[in-house]
Amino acid sequence: QVRLVESGGGSVQAGGSLRLSCTATTFNNALCMGWFRQAPGKEREAVAAIYTGLGARYYADSVKGRFAISQDNAENKNTVSLQMNSLKPEDTALYYCAADYHKSPQYGGSWLGSNEYVYWGQGTQVTVSS
Repeated sequence: QVRLVESGGGSVQAGGSLRLSCTATTFNNALCMGWFRQAPGKEREAVAAIYTGLGARYYADSVKGRFAISQDNAENKNTVSLQMNSLKPEDTALYYCAADYHKSPQYGGSWLGSNEYVYWGQGTQVTVSS
């Protein structure tokens, strides 16, 4: 069982930055940790993911070049952060941390579908005003 504890989020003006963090209570290098978001009236969508054992990172086209997912240092490697820069009003959503032990795309897996992830955080709100 993996429990995910999220922190960060908040409100910012367009062009600003926020940082989200997610800590897994149970961790090993086979874990994929990702971020999803869901805006009111819209489906949940994948934002970014990192396969911690491989160091492989994946991003949605809508956030490439603006968001960066990273794993903290060796002492806190069970924590993954999402640095969000150049935020836009359309980034406003409830952001969820997710985790699973599925295969990376390098080995035929997928990081995009919410059904690929078993473990979920409680969600943290990000609001970007214009």
